Amino acid sequence: MTYTLYLGDRAYSSWSLRAWLLREVWELPLDTIYVDFNAADVADQLADVAPARTVPTLKTPEGAIISESLAIAEELATRFPDADLWPADPLSRATARSLSSEMHAGFGPLRADCPMNLRVAYSSFEPSAEVQADLRRLEAIWEAALAASGGPWLGGTYSIADTFYAPVAARIAGYGLEVSRVARGYVDQHLAHLPFRRWRAMGLVRGATLERYRRDYEVTAWPGPSLLAATAVAPQAAENERCPYSGDPVTDFLEFEGKVYGFCNPFCRDKTVADPEAWPAFIALTR
Repeated sequence: MTYTLYLGDRAYSSWSLRAWLLREVWELPLDTIYVDFNAADVADQLADVAPARTVPTLKTPEGAIISESLAIAEELATRFPDADLWPADPLSRATARSLSSEMHAGFGPLRADCPMNLRVAYSSFEPSAEVQADLRRLEAIWEAALAASGGPWLGGTYSIADTFYAPVAARIAGYGLEVSRVARGYVDQHLAHLPFRRWRAMGLVRGATLERYRRDYEVTAWPGPSLLAATAVAPQAAENERCPYSGDPVTDFLEFEGKVYGFCNPFCRDKTVADPEAWPAFIALTR
């Protein structure tokens, strides 16, 4: 019996990003099934796990259906206690729980006016007074938590609380929102975090571009770390015979730093082209 995590579109589903980070960062044994935001209604696609109607949803080996992100996080922390999803220090753990709850329930104006879109960044968005109030609150709680923990994450080490604020960091970055120096440093921690970069790389190359998430602002470059250059190429002799991710024979190829490397399918290749440095198994292959 297995745990199954149902997720949405990587480019747009902020709550799915949170749940996936729980799986990815702590290497939890969760199978994943992706719901297509460009297909049938999400609830219809989750008919086999009713009464779930939103993503993320977690189905446990016993058949429990958990569709609230904070409940998913707490249940996983209980079932995998050795993973340390919450900070070990009591003060940091209590703070992280409080911050996660506030994110789960709050910041409505920021979430409504700045829907997550990891495929684009804007330079001309003008935040409302309500969004500005959300930003000042974020500055206050982040600065207090980072001062208490010593950083670089809200509880010192990466925890559930940071997974909950990863999409907020993406919104601040993607809409060019002005925040304090300390808050900007915390945003930059997320943009450089390799698991976050892997999720974004996959979102760039899989899934339709959904017009309902597009906003009519001036577009600018994504403000994260500079990306290493890689290019998809036609089949040819490669440095490796097996995919660095699956171990299967290679069929699709890219060029990186003057050499050709192979992958077992176009998605493995394309997600690597999108951000080569985000994939440790690939970088290890090249060194």
